[in-house]
Amino acid sequence: MGIKVFFIYPNTFGMNMLPPAIALFSAILKKRGHKTEIFDTTYYSVDHDMDSDGRKMEKLQIVPYNMAKRGIRLKTSDWKKDVKEKIRKFEPDLIALSVTEDMWNLGVKILHEIKDYKKEKNIPVIAGGVFSTFAPEIVSKEELVDLACVGEGENALIDLCDKIQNNEDYTSLTNCWIKKDGKVIKKNTISNPVDVNQNPILDIGLFERNRLYRPMGGTVYKMFPVETIRGCPFKCRYCNSPDQERLYKQQTGASFFRKKRMDLVSKELKHFKEDLGVEYLYFWADTFLAMNKKEFEEFCDVYSEIKLPFWIETRPETVNDYNIKKLSEVGLDRISFGVEHGNEKFRREVLDRRWKNEEIIKSLKVPHKYGVKFSVNNITGFPYETKKLAFDSIELNRHIESDNQNIFTFVPFHGTPLRKTCEDLGLIKPETVTTCVTTDDTQINMPQYPPHEIKEVIRTFNLYVKFPKNRWKEIERAEKEDDEGNRIYKNLKEEFLEKYMPKPNANPRGDLGDFDFHSKSNVDLSKSAHQDEMA
Repeated sequence: MGIKVFFIYPNTFGMNMLPPAIALFSAILKKRGHKTEIFDTTYYSVDHDMDSDGRKMEKLQIVPYNMAKRGIRLKTSDWKKDVKEKIRKFEPDLIALSVTEDMWNLGVKILHEIKDYKKEKNIPVIAGGVFSTFAPEIVSKEELVDLACVGEGENALIDLCDKIQNNEDYTSLTNCWIKKDGKVIKKNTISNPVDVNQNPILDIGLFERNRLYRPMGGTVYKMFPVETIRGCPFKCRYCNSPDQERLYKQQTGASFFRKKRMDLVSKELKHFKEDLGVEYLYFWADTFLAMNKKEFEEFCDVYSEIKLPFWIETRPETVNDYNIKKLSEVGLDRISFGVEHGNEKFRREVLDRRWKNEEIIKSLKVPHKYGVKFSVNNITGFPYETKKLAFDSIELNRHIESDNQNIFTFVPFHGTPLRKTCEDLGLIKPETVTTCVTTDDTQINMPQYPPHEIKEVIRTFNLYVKFPKNRWKEIERAEKEDDEGNRIYKNLKEEFLEKYMPKPNANPRGDLGDFDFHSKSNVDLSKSAHQDEMA
């Protein structure tokens, strides 16, 4: 018969695209006879760091777009009532909370809305995701969490569901910290990394239809995530990949970094295109071009049959004329490059990024040769940084003809080497839960680079990058959020949008007007189609 698993995905409007991990877990569980449902807060007004894409648009970091043109808007119902109604209707045997650190507090808020039902029915709650992996001590302290998953969740979730179905004890469940009577009683070790080639195609039908749409280059597409690589071979100190690799090496002796077979990628791509009508594909590898030549050629052969635009994220040092030319010929539309900082010494010694500026500039001349658009991602507010050092990032970006450039406030997430640095410097307490990368506010207060200076750099970053230097005094005044500064900033912003903001991509299928993707009939049709497919 199987059991029923109720996923909770705390998220805010414009924050993340459809979560591929939950879509994968759902597919795995359904294949084994279990049933799944989800409560996703993305299109609810949850009063928790709203509309990150909207803030990027406000800060001139992305091409303006309009979700409403494709019928996508916030729900008008009360999320608190909806989650209670949904969970009582579904009657789950297990609640699974998938959460990032910046959404942890929202996740806890959702759990507390359904705590009466959880306690009444004695339903266990498992929390997973990167935050649970790297801060199980914090996750386990939450009274409503019974298991904290450390590491990958596929096998742990399969085994947990089987044990619940068979009414068996699960205190020895791999990859999990187990609680009893409010206290952690076991900290089980991690099992070997999952064989990603054994995983089924994502269960897209779990989600309501509007979750499939995301902006890219100013156009809202029906966009699906595709996994080619899990993990990353690089050691950037602001990222959790080094600690993820270390965790798995220490406990299993195996590398966390794996690649998916291209024949399986091909099967998934064809399913998305032919069965689900995808318009744009999003490859969610941290470093897409971490491939050898054989793997790269296989990908190009596979994708030559798909003929849809796609996005990748990679590093400047992985780019050359050959691979960008070849990718452009099969549909590469846009790349995001992580540059992060413009000072070579700082980038090398603090971030463990070792490429020289001259090489970055040269490498990033390649995409436009082949009609590929790209953005450059930057971060400021690192430990040891100063406002003067931040201007080195501005100078570097001025030498790169990117279509868009972003800058974010550094966030010392748990599980990143720089988190430990911040703790050692007394800039943050180990128990502090960090907030989202798209806010301007920093959670570390450094005398050499105080919070108000970080906000000033982020507010005017794109203006400094694009306007000529004879306008810099004007931009400097616009850093200040007073009446005069706001007036100047407003005028500069309008000029920036007119002169420097790229035009949106052509809409792939035309506007869908006011079609209501939230209507009950539409959601039911989507689910019926999925059930037919799974049958």
